[in-house]
Amino acid sequence: MEAPKPLSQILLLFLLVSAYPNAFIHTALAEGVTPEEARQLRDEVYGMFYHAFNSYMEHAFPLDELRPLSCGGEDTLGGYALTLIDSLDTLALLGDRERFAASVEWIGKNLRFDINKTVSLFETTIRVLGGLLSGHLIASDYATGMKIPSYDNQLLNLAEDLARRLLPAFDTPTGIPFGSVNLLHGVDEDESKITSTAGGGTLTLEFGVLSRLTNDPIFEQVTKNAVRGLWARRSELNLVGAHINVFTGEWTQKDAGIGTSIDSFYEYLLKAYLLFGDEEYLFIFQEAYRAAMQYLYNDPWYVEVNMDSAAIVWPLFNSLQAFWPGLQVLAGDIDPAIRTHGAFFSVWKRYGFTPEGFNLATLSVQYGQNSYPLRPELIESTYWLYKATRDPRYLDVGRDMVVSLQYGARCPCGYCHISDVEFHTQEDHMESFFLAETVKYLWLLFDLAVGPDNLVESGPYKYIFSTEGHLLPATPQISLVQEHCSYVGAFCKSAGYKQESQASDIAANLQEANVSRSDGGRVHTGFPLYSTSFESTSTAGLIKGFCPGLSHGQKLGISYVASIDTAHQYESANKREPTVLQSHSAVVVPNPSSDNSPSDNDNNNDNFQESSEGGSESESLHLS
Repeated sequence: MEAPKPLSQILLLFLLVSAYPNAFIHTALAEGVTPEEARQLRDEVYGMFYHAFNSYMEHAFPLDELRPLSCGGEDTLGGYALTLIDSLDTLALLGDRERFAASVEWIGKNLRFDINKTVSLFETTIRVLGGLLSGHLIASDYATGMKIPSYDNQLLNLAEDLARRLLPAFDTPTGIPFGSVNLLHGVDEDESKITSTAGGGTLTLEFGVLSRLTNDPIFEQVTKNAVRGLWARRSELNLVGAHINVFTGEWTQKDAGIGTSIDSFYEYLLKAYLLFGDEEYLFIFQEAYRAAMQYLYNDPWYVEVNMDSAAIVWPLFNSLQAFWPGLQVLAGDIDPAIRTHGAFFSVWKRYGFTPEGFNLATLSVQYGQNSYPLRPELIESTYWLYKATRDPRYLDVGRDMVVSLQYGARCPCGYCHISDVEFHTQEDHMESFFLAETVKYLWLLFDLAVGPDNLVESGPYKYIFSTEGHLLPATPQISLVQEHCSYVGAFCKSAGYKQESQASDIAANLQEANVSRSDGGRVHTGFPLYSTSFESTSTAGLIKGFCPGLSHGQKLGISYVASIDTAHQYESANKREPTVLQSHSAVVVPNPSSDNSPSDNDNNNDNFQESSEGGSESESLHLS
């Protein structure tokens, strides 16, 4: 056995890699992908999805996951058709109305969570809860083009039931949840008190959306408290470690990085801000991102350091880091994203896949980390960089990835894990995220090149992708929770809002003004629901609004509101000088008494308050 290299030699090698990042990158790029080839590649990815999905339905369903070599199935998470739930919004994205509707119907009739199973809080949230919520939001909405006429909120009811069974995990002194919970009995007595930062901090999107859809703030409150609990225990360098004791708050592993055990903590900070507009998440993200770029970034690579001293612990690229360039695109930091993606892809080019770990000091696969479990992260970043730059090199990258998957991972009944990237040894397992993410991002990449006509690129909403690739739309019901009952045409959380007489006087006119209009099958909106800067407008005082009886279009933000006429009506009705907020077509009237504020909004949305001077403008933040 070769003696380990002294630390000084490892650091020297690492510095050389940092100084000459392209020294081992393959320079022979594929010839440019033509538009016709992009169309063919899109269709090939479509076929990849159905090769795996049909095999799952034939050989594994209703077990959790497919065994693609032996053409069987296995229960891996909870025994509730995991792969089908995870695949719902991919079916919708591909326009498969028949199988999407059939899958929703089966799940609504057959799925139950009152089972004696101890499950991972993190995996159950991102795969099952996220899959159910995304499926519900698509199946219940005519604007998506995938509305199921017979659908009656079955997926939402299941999602709420599941989330309530997960809530006992959050009953800890720190607010940071246990890593696992029993769906029938709560947290097991012998459950470990150690959890990962990603496991405790990657729950806000799914639980937050559920709070908005059910009007129950508890789901969002517990996940936000978990984020606060983690961030409160950051080091003086604004770095967080990998594992923490949920009872004492002590870090049990102080390695700080952007990959394994931490990755999606960063991801959900930014995405929670983008989806919910909550500036607390933005502030934490900005601080955490600045620290990561200062202490973890060694252009173009990222390393793991001690969270207290910033001393390098591991000069290692691990495959979960590959989501980072895509996150940087959302944050508007494109240049380092391009360089890092190029470095990460050089590892893929070398082996045909990315190993779980690649040692930057030895420029070789890290011992014991030589597998590729069909991960989507590098493909995800490729999609986002192509979307941001339209640089054809990313189509070349996508083509190389398709070739690797088709020739290295394709199995008789699906796609296999690669247990050794150096020898392309196949393993009889296919994670559900292969259908939820890996092929989804590949299909989106090539469809974007062809000229997109899909739910994400051409649909009525902007979408945030969860860390499992699930589609979460930025509808007013989800994104404008701080503005319940705040302006004409707003989504109203509760019919119990105490309205003044003037509101009822103009009800008839408002119903006429708020009529959805379509032109050639496309829904248009008469005012800007979203701005590229995601600037939030804060107000003090009573904000008049017409809430009860909103139409479907108003609730989803696809209605027309005549803001000028509305402002005139409020001005004459209240005899006060109105302030018209052009970005939201709202009229603000000073509040003479705090008694007029909606009580349920005050009680249930403590975390949704905005400072009137705290609005943040970030022109580089983008949704899909």
